[in-house]
Amino acid sequence: MPETAQIKLSDKTYDLPVITGTENEKAVDIAKLRDLTGYITLDTGYKNTGATKSAITFLDGEQGILRYRGYSIEQLAEKSTFMEVAFLLIYGELPTEKQIADFEHEISHHTLVHEDMKKFFDGFPSHSHPMGQLGSLVCSLSAFYPESLKNNQTEEEINLTIIKMLAKMSTIVSWIYKKSFGHPVIYPQNKYDYVSNFLHMTFGQRTEEVAVDPVLVDVMNKLLILHADHEQNCSTSTVRIVGSSDCNLYASISAGISALWGPLHGGANQAVIEMLEQIKNDGGDTQKWIAKAKDKNDSFRLMGFGHRVYKNFDPRAKIIKKACDDVLEKLGVNDPVLAIAKQLEEVALKDEYFVQRKLYPNVDFYSGIIYRALGFPTEMFTVLFALGRLPGWIAQWKEMKVNKEPIGRPRQVYTGSTFREYVEMKGR
Repeated sequence: MPETAQIKLSDKTYDLPVITGTENEKAVDIAKLRDLTGYITLDTGYKNTGATKSAITFLDGEQGILRYRGYSIEQLAEKSTFMEVAFLLIYGELPTEKQIADFEHEISHHTLVHEDMKKFFDGFPSHSHPMGQLGSLVCSLSAFYPESLKNNQTEEEINLTIIKMLAKMSTIVSWIYKKSFGHPVIYPQNKYDYVSNFLHMTFGQRTEEVAVDPVLVDVMNKLLILHADHEQNCSTSTVRIVGSSDCNLYASISAGISALWGPLHGGANQAVIEMLEQIKNDGGDTQKWIAKAKDKNDSFRLMGFGHRVYKNFDPRAKIIKKACDDVLEKLGVNDPVLAIAKQLEEVALKDEYFVQRKLYPNVDFYSGIIYRALGFPTEMFTVLFALGRLPGWIAQWKEMKVNKEPIGRPRQVYTGSTFREYVEMKGR
């Protein structure tokens, strides 16, 4: 007999179905609760509410597990490329040699963006935030490719939009970086793979040939893979709920970019570097700031340590720590801010206060260090996060469309004034 949950309201008892996921997660299905009882549930922030059923990403915060389509993040980061992982997330299976070759070929032939988009950069105020530019430019793709607005698109038409979104995102991100320095943009070249092409457009020069270092390609692949999806977080949920209105992919992704922009979501790795700068400007005494972090009466807290979802450890942090060490060694970086980061890391991994509370360095801590070592300004960090998260957003949007999910429409518990008679102006 199927498992049910009972809820008792006044003198009546109602049986509600229990849904069990493939990893034995259980959920009480309340879809008909209001029709049956007149009641709704209240879950501010949706922290205990399953908004959908999804086959894309499994996350177990207690055990420190992250899997894409059943594959562990550890194996994917070690053995796959970002493009293989993008294919896996979007289409459900790891690609064959032919499939990945065709996929990469299609993407490489759609990396050019319309020349008129370059004019947008002239309209943005100098030093405008890169995330504001990214959200605007991605949304504008729907104007350049109006076929994406068509109702009842075929699978082939949807797939072409997906390919264009993946292809043009890397070009747009690299151009935002170039424009922040007032440098001319570098056009994509089909001879490079996705990540190498991105790094070439970002760090290449028109005045000389710049070789793309394989170590940097490897670490960028890992960073993008580790950020590619993370279940129903704020930005992913935003992409799905915007997409549920039958909104096109470009606008839905732009909405996700806006959600990611919030410092409580995508800005954590930027906050790490800003904290390290603060410690450096104060004289670089890490012990002083560690003491402040331990003091319950002090509002200061170490950024990049611990995680709201992972109660044990962040599996992504273990992977990226090694990549971080490799990059710093390869580049021979002599940066006092990064030296402070290494000191904080050493303390957090050994100090009983941090170990007992499981305040280990997380993926944001290490990604911020790597991005800084590569030469990215801190305001670009969240843009790079968006580049990595793009395949996950696309996969979630596509899954929502395939499942024909209804338009998202949360309820509320009204706490305002009850009925009031209108008061004429002279009587107010």
